[in-house]
Amino acid sequence: MNGKPALPNDGPTGSHYDFVIVGSGMGGATMAYALKDVGASVLLVERGDFLPQEKQNWDAGAIFRRHRYQNAEQWYDGSGKAFTPGNYYYVGGNTKLYGSSLVRFRREDFRATEHEAGTSPEWPFPYEVLQPYYLRAETLFRVHGDQFDDPTLDRSEPFPYPAIGHEPPVQEAADALTRMGLTPSSIPLGLDLRDGGSCIRCAFCDGFPCRVLAKSDADVCCVRPALAAGSVELVTNARVTRVLTNDSGSKATGVELLRNGAPVTVGAGTVVVSCGAVNSAALLLRSASPQHPDGLGNSSGTVGRHYMVHNNSVMVGVHPTRKNTAEFQKTLYFNDFYTKGTADHPYPLGHVQLIGKLQAEMMAGQRPAIPTWALRYAAHRSIDWWLFTEDLPDSDNRVTLTSAGDIRINWKPNNVRAHEVLVRETRRILRRMGFPLVFSQRTGIEVNSHQAGTVRAGTDPATSALDANCRSHGVDNLYVVDSSFFPSLPVMNPALTIAANALRVADHLTGASPAAAPAQHTNVQHTNKR
Repeated sequence: MNGKPALPNDGPTGSHYDFVIVGSGMGGATMAYALKDVGASVLLVERGDFLPQEKQNWDAGAIFRRHRYQNAEQWYDGSGKAFTPGNYYYVGGNTKLYGSSLVRFRREDFRATEHEAGTSPEWPFPYEVLQPYYLRAETLFRVHGDQFDDPTLDRSEPFPYPAIGHEPPVQEAADALTRMGLTPSSIPLGLDLRDGGSCIRCAFCDGFPCRVLAKSDADVCCVRPALAAGSVELVTNARVTRVLTNDSGSKATGVELLRNGAPVTVGAGTVVVSCGAVNSAALLLRSASPQHPDGLGNSSGTVGRHYMVHNNSVMVGVHPTRKNTAEFQKTLYFNDFYTKGTADHPYPLGHVQLIGKLQAEMMAGQRPAIPTWALRYAAHRSIDWWLFTEDLPDSDNRVTLTSAGDIRINWKPNNVRAHEVLVRETRRILRRMGFPLVFSQRTGIEVNSHQAGTVRAGTDPATSALDANCRSHGVDNLYVVDSSFFPSLPVMNPALTIAANALRVADHLTGASPAAAPAQHTNVQHTNKR
């Protein structure tokens, strides 16, 4: 069993397609799905292959110690030091190993927000424009949630499926938070936990590929249905090296790609770039020409700039004599610091959520000097959290190319004081919850799954690369549909917003209306399997 569907060909069967989509992650895959029934020819290009279904999918040592699925090339930081990024080149992109958190950005996230370190800018459209597409994306990705338990979530419609519920140790944490006056909430999660669904609520979800394909990733929910429709063609192990234009540079004509070392040129009526914020910017920079000397669609000079990732910390609370028996731990978050701060920092702090249950093998790479038995002892008695704080757009934080064509990331974290305060406050909360030992660690440049902002959208062509519909200001039929377009990076997981926006842009391209959204599932009860 390898999970790879039968493909009809080993390369593009045609020389020209109505749409060529570069990248099969959350943006590209959702776009392909949205275009599958519009009567157009669609080519989806992925530089990787299908991630195999195999026993190592649920082997923490294979993944976190031996890095079995890590297949990205090395990138370089601003000083020229090489690092391996948290990117995965597979059909479905990074969603193959994500934690299935599919949350909406909040209404206020689309407005300008003041932070101590600067302003988080306004988006070129309000929350209301994306709202119907959020619902469509939640339906497509089988999202389970509770519409009532988070006061920061302003919605009137139910989730497609009810929240999956907490295991006893997580429920105890939720009760403790409630007693402190906080508002623990259920994380909206994309899983096949319907009656008869394949999810078994195992301990191998967040950070692991799903061996039974129960995770609502872009491959399972979008690529495979799109291929089954017959109008979408997928070519794997093919890296797009350039987007081509006409002689004037005003229109994209297709792409150049390398497959098995051989160059192939494919024509396109419309080119959609969906490689992720770093690789999308890099592709446009590599597509420079006499008409676009600084990179394709880069007359504003903003392509590659305003790179953002969340300021992240992992925080672990340990009780030496109390075991945590939860297997599927990632079901709870709290947003009490989402829009407010503290007396000494009256600005938004961020978001706190549980992560998948840590195992000794997952910690060994960060703590190699600690014996495995000690890591295992701590992991069995810990509760594990992820803390996000907003990273503000800074034009000096950017993606560039080295003289050899490699990717360089110049990034200096900002809004750091807010993150320090969030860490301090969360540490106090865990101690009040009864965890005498609390450890935290900031993540570095290599933890970049929430990358954004490098091909920003806006209303002014002088300060943005894309318009509000994610079309290049300078190239009529070139679109960038992933987190590259984000003007800011609110402190929530960006995957659902990427998917919702892809559905929105697809409607723009085809002239469809959001009212044409499919009927959502009824909010029926299900069995919580373990």
